[in-house]
Amino acid sequence: MNAYQNPYMSFDGITPEEYTFLQQATASLTENQARTFMSFYASKRRNPQDIMFATLAGFLGVSGVQRFMTDQIGMGILYFFTAGFCFIGTIVDLINYKTIANDYNRQMAYESFNIAKMSN
Repeated sequence: MNAYQNPYMSFDGITPEEYTFLQQATASLTENQARTFMSFYASKRRNPQDIMFATLAGFLGVSGVQRFMTDQIGMGILYFFTAGFCFIGTIVDLINYKTIANDYNRQMAYESFNIAKMSN
């Protein structure tokens, strides 16, 4: 199967949950809408490994980067000024980095889907 037939496989670090969700979400889109969806989603999507590396930066004194990356500005500020809740929140985020990325990506897929539906 090539990338044209299955464009979701071109995403770095795609999880099976994300893959299944994207297939179901875009099943009703026309070809032009699907292209619009892919362009918006690809620009907003976060790779789970990037979230993990940003979380690890919390142990080096830059806590909360993963929260800023996922548009959780309030939590990012709180993590930054409390050293990731004294590293407890950072450890929890390190364990749950895939969930954080999947939740954010699902939200971005909904937004991209709505934008794609409005086009054409």
